Amino acid sequence: MRLFLCEKPSQGKDIGRILGATQRGNGCLNGPGVIVTWCIGHLVEAAPPEAYDEQLKRWTIEQLPIIPQHWRVEVKPKTAAQFKVVKDLLSKATELVIATDADREGELIAREIIDLCGYRGSIQRLWLSALNDASIRAALDKLKPSGDTLPMYHSALARSRADWLVGMNLSRLFTLLGRRAGYDGVLSVGRVQTPTLKLVVDRDREIAAFVCVPFWAIEVALSCTGKTFTAQWLAPAASTDDAGRCLQEPVAQQAAQHIRAAGIAQVMSVETERMREGAPLPFDLGTLQEVCSKQFGLDVQETLEIAQALYETHKATTYPRSDSGYLPESMHAEASTVLDSLLKTDPSLRPIIDQLDRTQHSRSWNDAKVSAHHGIIPTLEPANLSAMSEKELAVYRLIRAHYLAQFLPPHEFDRTTARFSCGDQTLQAVGKQVVVPGWRLVLAEPQPDDAGDDAAPRSQVLPALHQGLACQVAGVDLKALKTLPPRPYTQGELVKAMKNVAKLVSDPRLKQKLKDTVGIGTEATRANIIGGLLSRGYLLKKGRAIRASDAAFTLIDTVPAAIADPGTTAVWEQVLDMIETGQLALDTFIDKQAAWVTQLIAQYRGTSQSIKIPQGPPCPQCGAATRQRSGKSGPFWSCARYPDCKGTLPIEPGKRTAPRKRRSAP
Repeated sequence: MRLFLCEKPSQGKDIGRILGATQRGNGCLNGPGVIVTWCIGHLVEAAPPEAYDEQLKRWTIEQLPIIPQHWRVEVKPKTAAQFKVVKDLLSKATELVIATDADREGELIAREIIDLCGYRGSIQRLWLSALNDASIRAALDKLKPSGDTLPMYHSALARSRADWLVGMNLSRLFTLLGRRAGYDGVLSVGRVQTPTLKLVVDRDREIAAFVCVPFWAIEVALSCTGKTFTAQWLAPAASTDDAGRCLQEPVAQQAAQHIRAAGIAQVMSVETERMREGAPLPFDLGTLQEVCSKQFGLDVQETLEIAQALYETHKATTYPRSDSGYLPESMHAEASTVLDSLLKTDPSLRPIIDQLDRTQHSRSWNDAKVSAHHGIIPTLEPANLSAMSEKELAVYRLIRAHYLAQFLPPHEFDRTTARFSCGDQTLQAVGKQVVVPGWRLVLAEPQPDDAGDDAAPRSQVLPALHQGLACQVAGVDLKALKTLPPRPYTQGELVKAMKNVAKLVSDPRLKQKLKDTVGIGTEATRANIIGGLLSRGYLLKKGRAIRASDAAFTLIDTVPAAIADPGTTAVWEQVLDMIETGQLALDTFIDKQAAWVTQLIAQYRGTSQSIKIPQGPPCPQCGAATRQRSGKSGPFWSCARYPDCKGTLPIEPGKRTAPRKRRSAP
């Protein structure tokens, strides 16, 4: 009997339909000589410390480090019934096809079950990038040998075990050290979550430490050849900072007076440069999350769920958890089919579709840049737009537009820079004239950032200018401005920072190592990491922004720098990639992780920690101190006398409380 093991029931239904397995069974679908079953995500999970030793239920420093000699997994209670179904089917199967998600985690979901159940038969791998019928049929014709993807399992297992070693041991260690110092909260440490949290803590500290610097700018309205446009005053170097901002008000005031008095600005020079911009790539998941956060205000988890629904439910787009925006060159042959399907899905696209060059090869078609997955694009078959929610439709249109852009010409425009002499002052005007709209027909130009510099020039079209031409001064606006602090992270910007962590690493040797890495976390895990930090109360939402809580500052100030350093975690991600490509053995990596954790515990076991204990406002009911707790709706201040007093207060995001320092006895 041939058994297909899927990740979710919906995938099982789609694959079963193509295989002819449509007869409903107990946790499976039956067909002629074939059965399709599913996992409902992870059916098993890493066993907790107390599964190895009952005494480990109680946290004590003396028991650390906890390093399993033989790793164990346990069946998850909520899905135990489905595990029993899968186990029974595996015992009868003569041939197995792994049909879980085509990624590291999908490999782990399937192979942990296979190992636990002791299956020893033939194994093949179904590698799907889309769940529409044509894609499933094509993938069924090209099943991979089991050995091709087995290293992905080893890499996922390495990630899982490393996370267990760091999380279980160091969370216990620093929580217990915190209790010695008088901090009664849990200091949850994670291999990826803690460096991610440090990114936000560092940004919030930059904001808190920022000192606004006043500067002055002059905006001048000029008129010539019947058109009015805007020029900026160029302050003399002696009065400016490195960014060219005038820091001396008297100089700016005097310049404004001179410009008004002159009344005429004469063109000194005009330079025009033809600019060409190629189309942006199709989306990888991280970029999609970043753009959806900025344009639609979507949380990264919500964007992932929408992309997953477009893939699984609507069959409208390809696999969402991709880390690459490039496309295999062989897929260009399918372009006409995809474009025809888009037109059937939405006939209003006809004016755009008629302008596409279906033979055009943009930079997105590049086999050398494609990893295990390609960019997120529309599928080969028409979709039903009426079945999509408003948010799903918005994300789908964004994905569709990036695909259509690959068949349009580059966006071309002339950038003109004109310099003017106005009395003894110099002005500059910059203009943009679109020559070829190109891919901008489907992707609108981004709007100016509301939080940007008020002195920054806005896009405009300049009139025909030439050297010696005189323009009238129609208005002079002297602006008193201030430098702006860094902005708090949004979820999308945090995902971007996690991906591009090499830019934030100062150590030149580490920076060089990280040039080709994908950063910290993976496309499949970053949303969960951020969600976990929010649910634990380490991160707080404030509108679209996310801020670090007092507990976050406490944690980052307590753990060793190496634990919180994003560069360290990014190097670990590179090592996981080495395991996936067969360059490093799983056991070698785990042994090194265990040794490192053991060394940290030995280093900190007998130390006295200085802990900043966050203090909230007094309890509204009894006036006692409050401490931070987390509930179903997020973190809040709770009376320290709970349960005798049940007074609570909300935590205001971004508002710092005054921590008090306590040191444990030596």
